[in-house]
Amino acid sequence: MTGLQTIRIAGKALMRNKLRSFLTALGIIIGVGAVIAMVAIGDGAKAMVEKSYAAMGSNLLVVMSGTTTAGGAHGGFGSMPTLTWDDLAAIQREVPTVQYAAPQLRTTAQVITEEQNWTTSVTGTTSDYFLVRSWPTAAGATFGPSDIDGATKVVVMGQTVVDKLFGPGADPIGQMVRIRNIPFQVVGVLARKGQSPMGQDYDDGVFIPSTTYMTKIQGGLKKYLQGTIMASARSADATAKAQRQITSLLRERHSLPKGTDDDFSIRNLAEMASAQQEGTKTLTTLLASIAAVSLLVGGIMNIMLVSVTERTREIGLRMAVGARRFDILTQFLVEALTLSIAGGIVGVALGLGIGQQLSDRFGWPLLIRPQIIVIAVGFSAVVGIGFGLYPARKASRLDPIEALRFE
Repeated sequence: MTGLQTIRIAGKALMRNKLRSFLTALGIIIGVGAVIAMVAIGDGAKAMVEKSYAAMGSNLLVVMSGTTTAGGAHGGFGSMPTLTWDDLAAIQREVPTVQYAAPQLRTTAQVITEEQNWTTSVTGTTSDYFLVRSWPTAAGATFGPSDIDGATKVVVMGQTVVDKLFGPGADPIGQMVRIRNIPFQVVGVLARKGQSPMGQDYDDGVFIPSTTYMTKIQGGLKKYLQGTIMASARSADATAKAQRQITSLLRERHSLPKGTDDDFSIRNLAEMASAQQEGTKTLTTLLASIAAVSLLVGGIMNIMLVSVTERTREIGLRMAVGARRFDILTQFLVEALTLSIAGGIVGVALGLGIGQQLSDRFGWPLLIRPQIIVIAVGFSAVVGIGFGLYPARKASRLDPIEALRFE
């Protein structure tokens, strides 16, 4: 028999038993589909983590004040002012791995126009803050050094605040708003940034010069900085080094003896993002491994397809009219391989469909790696050959006379 004849006979055998063939291929379909869907969604979740942390800022370090302790109760970081404005200046001046550093003074207040009002966060900072956060403007401009020096009453708004006060698509540049009954002129609107990993709306806030904040909105603590310092390392690789250098500088400036705890805290968001990405990667690997088990189950079901017991008389008849052992072996392998590859192709379509549905539901990007598709289909073919080999060998070794007598 030629190879073409063997393939044609195997195809006819599969079509004569459509239900059995479909049930056999179902395991492969589910396995391949699950692998592709889980890996695609896992990669999408990882991309979302990267996007969320990138929205916080570029190579971001957050420096916070120390803690208070009263009657054995600890107040937590930020409850005791220990950072000074001179500390901020020293970080900007003396830490070579820090590219930008800015204060972040924050409170909640009502922003009022002639017709609307909206309660939001009010942040006092400098122009470097928007460089630290990698946050460009969509309209207008941010305030500059002259606004800091002159404590001018200007405000930069997030998109959510603009939508609430002026309406979607409005241009508020040059408009006047009031914060704590003090008039401010809108000079800029920030580009839309989205949500944080914890669900906070970055765009729901307004920003004013730090000097204006301390004189008009909330009085400062003289030399102490009543908030946090946001710092940006020069590169992702330099973030850990920048953290060590800031720690060393602040300990020296605060005259902390060796062996004592820091009176400040530094959060490295790059490390947090990396840890969360590792967790996502581990979960994706686990789900993909579980899905791969379905492929093995599908392979075991191939034995059911080519069950020698069910097809003994067919085998005997073919061998009686001249089929060789090699022909029988080849036919059974072709049947198993055909179902595995067909199941793999259908599984790819199913996996992409499921992945798209989950992506739309959870709002995650769907990232498809072509090599995963190739690996999944290739693995299904290997499974078909591997699990189809045993029944194929068993069928090819049957005695023709005994096979014809089989009931």
